[in-house]
Amino acid sequence: MPGFAIDPVYRVLKREFRRWHMPVVDLIQAQTRDPFKVLVSTILSARTKDETTAAASERLYRVVGRPADLARLSERAIDRLIYPVGFHRAKAHYLHTLPERLDALFGGRIPDTVEELVELPGVGRKTANLVVALGFAKPAICVDVHVHRISNRWGYISTRTPLESELDLRKILPHRHWQHYNSFLVAFGQNLCTPRRPRCGECPIHQHCQRVGL
Repeated sequence: MPGFAIDPVYRVLKREFRRWHMPVVDLIQAQTRDPFKVLVSTILSARTKDETTAAASERLYRVVGRPADLARLSERAIDRLIYPVGFHRAKAHYLHTLPERLDALFGGRIPDTVEELVELPGVGRKTANLVVALGFAKPAICVDVHVHRISNRWGYISTRTPLESELDLRKILPHRHWQHYNSFLVAFGQNLCTPRRPRCGECPIHQHCQRVGL
């Protein structure tokens, strides 16, 4: 949106990101630098608190290090390892069928494009974009509830759905900011710009926000 200064906002968010708790998938990426584990943890994280995702990922990665390890586990065994993540039974099914789909579609490799990733079980555009950005360090815009809500709260975009937000952000967000936009806004949304009662009085970018004066 004309008039919204994204560059200074982005610089502040990048600085503040170091002070906040890192989102769980960013943490998995930093610890493992493994696209497979980034993919799996992103699937687990949907509608699940970070601490629950982190604990489930830790349990799972004690016995799973690559897709072939998932293939050796029963769906029930996977379910026991990842419980109590949200929709754990569905996610256990996704993970159980993942190795077969990877073999059939991509020769066992983790694909690095959104268009390919969404062909995998349990992977939508949000998950695919995050895997591309974090797992492969390629530009991609992952739009979750934080990105959609905060980008609209700022007045940077004006959209009704996450898909509309992704498409609009692709048009106006500088390419150099794509890879970490989700990570910075998730941390910002979890720690400061919360859905209810955002801590505007403590916000380091309040002067840029459309909410100011409302």
